[in-house]
Amino acid sequence: MKGQAIDYLPEELAWIEAHKDWPRKTLHAGFCARFRRTDVSVDALKQLCLRKGWKTGRTGCFPKGNEPMNKGKKMPFNANSARTQFKKGDRPHTWRGAGHERIDAKDGYVIMIVDETNPWTGAPTRPVHKHRWLWEKKHGPIPKGMVLKCLSGDKTNCDPSNWELIPQAMMPRLSGRWGIAYDDAPDELKPTLMATAKLEYAAREAKKRAKS
Repeated sequence: MKGQAIDYLPEELAWIEAHKDWPRKTLHAGFCARFRRTDVSVDALKQLCLRKGWKTGRTGCFPKGNEPMNKGKKMPFNANSARTQFKKGDRPHTWRGAGHERIDAKDGYVIMIVDETNPWTGAPTRPVHKHRWLWEKKHGPIPKGMVLKCLSGDKTNCDPSNWELIPQAMMPRLSGRWGIAYDDAPDELKPTLMATAKLEYAAREAKKRAKS
């Protein structure tokens, strides 16, 4: 009965241990036929072997040096399979060529595919932030510790004139952490907020230099 302990005779245990390398269903069938047991299920026999540490010796992995059964054999032609196989020159439906653009749903920046080798995957194209790519084409690489800030608040306007290079440490003050958020402010107030953030940053850096 379920939940009730099963008693095994010594000779039964000895037989199970001697045949522990058998697949469990085969072991169960052989055990029941030999000892005429009807109260032992496959799962019960599995649990017994587990408690006793009687393993089959199989890991489920191919041993090192094992050759697959189909090695050297050519796959037979199948019209239905061939119809859906990729052919040389085919591209997946998700492929987007150079010049394709999309809006990043997370932060609102424009992601553009450019005709440059992807340094991580080796692909002939790679995604970039359009505003940064255009800015660097005009002004050169962005120095370490600096970031580009959108001046108008419209991140889809990727013209380099709409972006200003500022220290990354200024971003918290422009985010509204200590006042009005720059992006949410009226256009006429944005220059004042930027100038204030720059002044506070310069004062803070001056204090650091004085202490050092």
